[in-house]
Amino acid sequence: MFGNPGGKDNPKSRTRAPASRFAIAGTGFWSRFQLAAWRELKGAECVALYNRTRGKAEVLAREFGIPAVYDDAGEMLRREKLDFLDVITDVSTHNRFVSLAAEHGLPVTCQKPMATSLEEGRQMLETCRHAGVPLYIHENWRWQTPIRQLKAELTAERIGTPFRARIQYCTSFPVFDNQPFLKEIEQFILTDMGSHILDVARFLFGEAETLYCRTHRIHEDIRGEDVATVIMKMGGGTTVACDLSYASRTERERFPETHIFVEGTRGSLELGPDYWIRVTTAEGTHARRYPPPRYAWADPAYDLVHASIVPCNADLLAALRGEGEAETTGEDNLRTVQLVFASYESACSGQVVEIGSAA
Repeated sequence: MFGNPGGKDNPKSRTRAPASRFAIAGTGFWSRFQLAAWRELKGAECVALYNRTRGKAEVLAREFGIPAVYDDAGEMLRREKLDFLDVITDVSTHNRFVSLAAEHGLPVTCQKPMATSLEEGRQMLETCRHAGVPLYIHENWRWQTPIRQLKAELTAERIGTPFRARIQYCTSFPVFDNQPFLKEIEQFILTDMGSHILDVARFLFGEAETLYCRTHRIHEDIRGEDVATVIMKMGGGTTVACDLSYASRTERERFPETHIFVEGTRGSLELGPDYWIRVTTAEGTHARRYPPPRYAWADPAYDLVHASIVPCNADLLAALRGEGEAETTGEDNLRTVQLVFASYESACSGQVVEIGSAA
């Protein structure tokens, strides 16, 4: 009943190419996990770190044995011999660092959210096109082991044609404790988690045609929304509801799991707690658990998320080496950016939004 995720999800299955030298811009919360994930891939070599506060970069450099540290990104790109730049900074600076890399003819891998607006995302793409360099986005959520397996089950058409689905990321995890800057973001959960969950919806069901959104702010000490519901009609005919929340008290804390329920013409498909996938048809229910791989460097509270960085990076590295097209190109992720800001438009207007071309 259940197949295995393809070799594309397993970095060890790739044909290895010569080492790829890269630098990282930004040494905040996520950088050490991103760097540790790169180190799982043979030939990926970080040779320099940039941070505007040099001391933070020096701490990470000592921990990982990185030979060069800079507090001037331009100087780093001029002095170092690099194959690409990995941008792990705040979204408000993504455009600046992507443009800087493009000026130096360097391919770029950039954290999500890609941009602060759809127009800025378009500008970033145009800058890279004009410079003749690729732009890739670190959109790792779709690379989680159970989500990849759910996609394989959908592709196998065991439940027929999907007509309705619900994707839920609902938790009370204290995300503001280790990332306090999130309290100050005026547009919070749709940009932070919606970038992931709306991308998963696209990955599983294709492109959206229409979208309707409602938001709430439950935590009183934050500026942005911490609850959102997005309902989309996808091009293939599936109605998809995405529930996002950092204010949900549940019997069992769900962080950081995404739960998915899909109804099809011949049955249902469910990704439930603890990585269990269940396929139910007229013949009965078949269940199997698909836990993520474990890495010693991963934070136990985030291990599902941290493990997904490795295959995402492997996919980007293969594209950087000319071994195929990456899934999460800038062009592809721009469509997710479009859904994020269409959600804000809908929440503000109270109207259904038609989704046209993102380009």
